Amino acid sequence: MISNPVFFFLTKALPSVLVSIAGLIAAGELLDIYLHWDVFIHIPELFILVPVLLNLKGNLEMNLAARLSTSANLGDLDNPASRRRLVIGNLALLQVQSLIAGCIAGLFSFILGILIRPSNDASTYYESMLVISSSMLAASLSSLILGIFMCILIILSRRFNVDPDNIACPMASSLGDIVTLVILATFARLLKENMESILSTVLVIVMVVLLPGAAALVWTNRSVKQLLFTGWTPIMCAMVISSLSGVVFENFVDSYKGLALLIPVLNGLTGNIGSIYASRISTALHGNRQESYKKVEQTLLLMNIPVAIILIFVIWGFDLGEFPVNAWFLSAYFIVSMACAWLALKLAKSMTLASWKWGRDPDNTVLPFLTATIDVISTAMLVITFVLFTMAGFEGYKTSTQS
Repeated sequence: MISNPVFFFLTKALPSVLVSIAGLIAAGELLDIYLHWDVFIHIPELFILVPVLLNLKGNLEMNLAARLSTSANLGDLDNPASRRRLVIGNLALLQVQSLIAGCIAGLFSFILGILIRPSNDASTYYESMLVISSSMLAASLSSLILGIFMCILIILSRRFNVDPDNIACPMASSLGDIVTLVILATFARLLKENMESILSTVLVIVMVVLLPGAAALVWTNRSVKQLLFTGWTPIMCAMVISSLSGVVFENFVDSYKGLALLIPVLNGLTGNIGSIYASRISTALHGNRQESYKKVEQTLLLMNIPVAIILIFVIWGFDLGEFPVNAWFLSAYFIVSMACAWLALKLAKSMTLASWKWGRDPDNTVLPFLTATIDVISTAMLVITFVLFTMAGFEGYKTSTQS
């Protein structure tokens, strides 16, 4: 794999990243629509929950993709018995992780929302149950859908001699955002119509009751049993880190046009590039092979150029986000995108090598820290760009309500 020329690696990695653009733009456009729904307006804690939940869910699914990609490249998926055991075990593990992460993300976002807006009217018990139940439902159902899809994708990649390291993480990230957003917004809207009832509470209880069953399935599976109690520290730390981007998002999304569209797109693309690199390095380390770091870094950074250009012209051509796309903005976004991609590559390499050096499996520890950190950096850089454009006198970027 490492002897492949740059062009061969590019042809394998670029198509999946290009496909992920469509998913990320769709996720951004959906988020731009959902933010005007009644449930988001009346329960602003959902603003904070969105980036926190998307990051958590993305981490879980990309960890699954990284683990199965490594297993595929090591030949563990070639045997039907071991393949079945790995797939079932990983899907059950994903449900355990998703239910717990969804519950914690919902509760954490609700508490954080109260703390940063103490002057607002007191939030109710029913609102807290709505946020938590919506978060758990979105996490569980999207994990089931995406988990099955990723397993099929990686098995087919192995069968057709395609390196899953180059395609699994980008697909998991972009499709996961869409599925999670749709489920979260839909259930939050439905539950708001019955908010003063015990429906949300009952749903939370049902999901908590189902949790031990999924955990028992993992415990009896020797392929994933050891993962039941490991990997939680990076996931929880990533939640705290990504909450910073949630607070920034909640404070600025109503002030600037296009932020709701561009933030998930930029976060997703830079996270995808870093995840591809981290997954490749991890596979090389597990296989005791040397990765061509400089060559892969240069290739992925160069790959970001056409991706960023295509993204910009898609937004401009379809008039997405309802903000002016001029030469100054195109240049600024391109610089921000390249800077974030470069940082993602450097962080991916340093985190993966450090994790391996410290005796930790990079497949379970690196991606949560990497994507959460990139989310905060890219969100902050994008917000700063919009603020500077407004301060410089460019019109059309600030919403009319904030003018």
